[in-house]
Amino acid sequence: MNKAAIVEIIHEKMGGTKVLAEQTLDAVLESMVKTLKGGGEVSIAGLGIFSVKPRAARTARNPKTGETIQVPATKVPKFRAAKALKDAVK
Repeated sequence: MNKAAIVEIIHEKMGGTKVLAEQTLDAVLESMVKTLKGGGEVSIAGLGIFSVKPRAARTARNPKTGETIQVPATKVPKFRAAKALKDAVK
């Protein structure tokens, strides 16, 4: 499933135009990204929790050359699935 498929489902369920359905999806996604950028969590009942996890700096090895490189610390998105989602997928 991709963004176009989700827009189509929103359009079928809510009516209106596809443009309005796409704007609705974009607004939801933008607000989720904004919250995560600010360090918050996004919790959707029945789906799960989106959060940001810090990743420490580390030393890695280039597999092609064998040379060691320093990978800087960064933040990565994390998703924890809700029990309802886990049960539905089983």
